Amino acid sequence: MQLFNEIRLNNLRGDLFGGVTAAVVALPMALAFGVASGAGAEAGLYGAVLIGLFAALFGGTPTLISEPTGPMTVVFTAVIASLIAADPEQGLAMAFTVVMLTGVFQIAFGAMRLGRYVTMMPYTVVSGFMSGIGIILIILQFPGLLGHATPEGGVLGSLSALPELVRAIDPWELLLAGLTLAVLFLMPARIKRFLPAPLVALVVGTAVAVYWLGNQDLRVIGEIPTGLPQLQLPVFSAAQWQIIVVDALVLALLGSVDALLTSVIASNLTRKNSNSDKELVGQGLGNMASGLFGGLPGAGATMGTVVNIQSGGRTALSGLVRAALLAVVVIWAADLTASIPLAVLAGIAVKVGVDIIDWRFLRRAHRVSLKGAFILYGVIGVTVFVDLIMAVAIGLFVANILTIRRLADVQSEWVCTLPPSREGDDDASDSDITTEERALLALGSGRVKMLHLSGPLVFGAAASIRGQQHKLEAAQAVVVDLSRVPHLGVTTSVALDAALRGLLNRDVPLFVAGARGQPRERLEKLGFGELVGADGWVDERKQALEKALAAINGGGSSGPDEQGPGPQPISGAAPPA
Repeated sequence: MQLFNEIRLNNLRGDLFGGVTAAVVALPMALAFGVASGAGAEAGLYGAVLIGLFAALFGGTPTLISEPTGPMTVVFTAVIASLIAADPEQGLAMAFTVVMLTGVFQIAFGAMRLGRYVTMMPYTVVSGFMSGIGIILIILQFPGLLGHATPEGGVLGSLSALPELVRAIDPWELLLAGLTLAVLFLMPARIKRFLPAPLVALVVGTAVAVYWLGNQDLRVIGEIPTGLPQLQLPVFSAAQWQIIVVDALVLALLGSVDALLTSVIASNLTRKNSNSDKELVGQGLGNMASGLFGGLPGAGATMGTVVNIQSGGRTALSGLVRAALLAVVVIWAADLTASIPLAVLAGIAVKVGVDIIDWRFLRRAHRVSLKGAFILYGVIGVTVFVDLIMAVAIGLFVANILTIRRLADVQSEWVCTLPPSREGDDDASDSDITTEERALLALGSGRVKMLHLSGPLVFGAAASIRGQQHKLEAAQAVVVDLSRVPHLGVTTSVALDAALRGLLNRDVPLFVAGARGQPRERLEKLGFGELVGADGWVDERKQALEKALAAINGGGSSGPDEQGPGPQPISGAAPPA
């Protein structure tokens, strides 16, 4: 695997312009996310520089721009609040330890080549979680829009304090926030192609605050430390290590999904393949570095990536240029951001929250699937009002249960017993049975039964196989058709083995037709091969049916063209079904 990302100089002008444009877009977002998280504006800047630098150097998508994002900021805000509440002195340091551990998990995901699986989550859960995060981000900005600091208690705290905040509203800060939102929502699209709306809103809002409202007591960012950030060594207590690990795992999964989905967008725009596993390693290194120096966690940012590509960026050089420009701001020009009003940053964060909400799917979810809509709105509700981690866990659990139920229903259609015991029994799965094979089954007069299976059968089919056992009770010979089964799951194999052992215990002749590859190997490992014997494995279904007819007729030939007066009951045998 190539160590560094794709860095070339044959697109120098495009990469330079793409990097500069992405840096201009990133600056207001980094400041807004830093303030919104509670870690400070400088944490947003450190994260934007370090995550962008390491992801650009070691990632697997050349045009991907990585930085603190809305979803990661919302989750990290909850992490900071919970850890500071548990340990006021070391809580913030432990939060940055969570960011470091997030990077470790992401590197492990990449090393284990899990990139292709990380994004395999139900869309209803992903959409609900992202929409819930967008709603949280908006609600948490209500106090800032009204001219107040965010109260404790997260979403519920902000909502419960809202009446009091409205009574004590600061009209000038509300004016700045409204102006910011007006620029962001009403700015013409043709201007946005050349000037990023967040930067215009930041400049306009700051200019109004400095030149027209300078005599008002407005809340501003204040002084940001210049120079290199200080190293933050890992800090955790024995009582908190489990919480830290869980929080880091959630951030790692969210950041990986966010980055890889953005990577897909970048690949589609540039028509160049990306390396998802390598991208996870790059993201992990970026988050480790960000946590070590007190920065926010981050992931691939859709807005920055699209702006970079549209501005001409084609290699990782654009990401390096962006990181270098933001580093200049951090090291030498951070004092220029001191006069930026917090109300302006709150307005920018609200716009990000609105953009995160999956409006398109929310409008159509109930038409696509009522069960899917139930999961979607349930995940949103739990995300906003209960707990982010619990929302994902419950959403995945419910979605998987519904998927398993649907899979079991589908696989039950692939399991049937032929011929049907009585008229009206399901006979839908025998479409590939030939006329000659039907004739052989008819000759058995119900004493020869065939358990017909098809398709890949995982644990959802086990109940259907158990449900067929009573249909085989009157059979004097049984054929198990596995000719169209490419895969047998463990649970299905055990259910099939149990059903067939019951037949063998009653001395019912048993023939397994068409079993090859993984299905036969799995049954043999369960010990079934020794029971059925070498004669019980038959290559073709027709041959197995002929053997079954011969068994009930005392070994005579029983082909459809060689039939005698008809099969005779064997001594002591049950009457035909």
